Amino acid sequence: MTNLTPDSTVPGSTPVLPDGASAPATTPGGESRGKTVINDAVVAKIAGLALRDVAGLYALGGGAARALGAIRDAFKSTDHTQGVSVEVGEGEVAVDVTLVAAYPVSLQQVAEDARTAIIEAIEGLVGLHVTEVNVTITDVHLPEETDEAGEADAL
Repeated sequence: MTNLTPDSTVPGSTPVLPDGASAPATTPGGESRGKTVINDAVVAKIAGLALRDVAGLYALGGGAARALGAIRDAFKSTDHTQGVSVEVGEGEVAVDVTLVAAYPVSLQQVAEDARTAIIEAIEGLVGLHVTEVNVTITDVHLPEETDEAGEADAL
């Protein structure tokens, strides 16, 4: 979990202060107003949601993740973190994303647009500095391709 205050007592969380943040919120009398803890899964979900509007991105995750996603979709469940993993440190985060691009878009442009969307979303919504976004493109989806699950795994 990402803790936005330095005195976390939550097990398994990392004390983190985002860039430009100050000490924990206090009242004028010096009393603590509490602490904010953001789970790492929330950071991953924000990254996944940021990718929804990236042009040329067909699906998130590799083959196995997309197959599981098709099963999950059959039960009307959605995993916005599919294909996204994060490592949160002291005030910063590194993101790895695996995706399938649509043909015939520029793969470099899809990767750069994905990187930009993730950085803007995490830095804007969470307040952590994004040190890197590693993009792995595992496949290119051809328009005439249809998979057995239909188009359910497309974004």
